[in-house]
Amino acid sequence: MKKIGFIGLGIMGSRMAANLQKKGYDLVVYNRTKEKAKHLLQNGATWATSPKEVAKETDVIITMLSTPEVVREVAIGNQGFLSSLKDNSIWLNCSTVNPSFTKEMDIISKEFRVGYLDAPVAGTKAPAENGELLFLVGGDTASVNEVSPLLTIMGKKTLHLGKVGKGAAMKMLINQLLGQSIVAFAEAMVMGEALELEKETLFNVLLNTPVVAPFISNLRQKLENSDYEANFPLKWIQKDLHLSSISAYENNVAAPNLNSTKEIFAQAKQQGYGNLDFSAVYEFLNSKK
Repeated sequence: MKKIGFIGLGIMGSRMAANLQKKGYDLVVYNRTKEKAKHLLQNGATWATSPKEVAKETDVIITMLSTPEVVREVAIGNQGFLSSLKDNSIWLNCSTVNPSFTKEMDIISKEFRVGYLDAPVAGTKAPAENGELLFLVGGDTASVNEVSPLLTIMGKKTLHLGKVGKGAAMKMLINQLLGQSIVAFAEAMVMGEALELEKETLFNVLLNTPVVAPFISNLRQKLENSDYEANFPLKWIQKDLHLSSISAYENNVAAPNLNSTKEIFAQAKQQGYGNLDFSAVYEFLNSKK
């Protein structure tokens, strides 16, 4: 692998790409906003004017994009990269998308003689920066082995879960629980304050009980100080919950808790919280007292 293509340089992608660059990989990068590639370009990355141009110079492309619609456009739109990749190239899709979509992308990739891996990540900004992400991978073993050196640089662990779609499925479930857990905790906090319990007492007691998800302890400072700089923007967890609801429908699964949680985040997004950290759902619920 002489050159790696990287498309999508947001909060996560820019940091993942930087870690590859630090380990000596030459990068060809594309992002809708060139400014987000500035640091990578200063350190030797090559700028491509379109996804198609990325494909012309690489045989492994990594995508870290926001929605299935964006992934589709970048892959098979007018300037999509799939039609320009060499035979037997690999597309490593780290975007969070629903399983049925990722299976569709696998079928389309095969038509272009390109190997497809779905490899969404568990982790936010700091793990991405420190190369400590957890990769949840679906796809054939040979392709996973081929990109393993890249995954090792960007992450602390790789779980190969089986065929294409299983990585996306596991990530969907993780984010479903993430959204449901923070809403449950935020509702309890708002209720506790309404019952005249002090906020500090609520944090001290609730966070030390086994019924609260462990990750919420890491959010305490954000919640206490109303510091909602985004590690994981609220609008994206709302998107992920929506994708989970699509999967529930496709698989005839009743998911009332999922759908009510999704609508809480949708309301928060409508009220202007979308670009804040997902933990700002607490602020949103608190404003409704």
